[in-house]
Amino acid sequence: MSKNVQEIVEPTKEELDRLVRNHVLGSMGFGLIPMPIVDFIGVTGIQLNLLRKLALAYNIPFSKEKGKSLIGALVGGGMTVPIGFGLASFLKVVPFIGATTGAIALPATAGAMTYAVGKVFSQHFATGGTLLNFDPEKVKDYYREMFQEGKSYAQNLKPATATATT
Repeated sequence: MSKNVQEIVEPTKEELDRLVRNHVLGSMGFGLIPMPIVDFIGVTGIQLNLLRKLALAYNIPFSKEKGKSLIGALVGGGMTVPIGFGLASFLKVVPFIGATTGAIALPATAGAMTYAVGKVFSQHFATGGTLLNFDPEKVKDYYREMFQEGKSYAQNLKPATATATT
């Protein structure tokens, strides 16, 4: 093999699990931020970073603009979750009740959304897909399934074993 040719090695399941886990924890942390909209923007940034790192792990060209668009289409496809997340975010301005509701609901929802994004794109990249041929409509049922799985995953997550996401 020539020195100029890089061997393409797919990431291990453990590497992917750790990557998704760390980003789920980051999303859950942003879900705790008491300021409306800041949490939503933070979670979106975490998901975009996860997509970038997954693309890098699979040696797939990454575009920030395309990534934002695809995540928006994927997460927005199940509109009840983003709308519910947005409403819960705005509830944070209501003294006591809003902060309490946000502290309970948003971290798990943010974690579940990020988990689902990670699982969907991992599967897509593992089967030879790229950002250019990703079709959110074709994976919406899988996203919903992974979101449901992600709710349980986020609730049972132990942050002490996480490692850095950088």
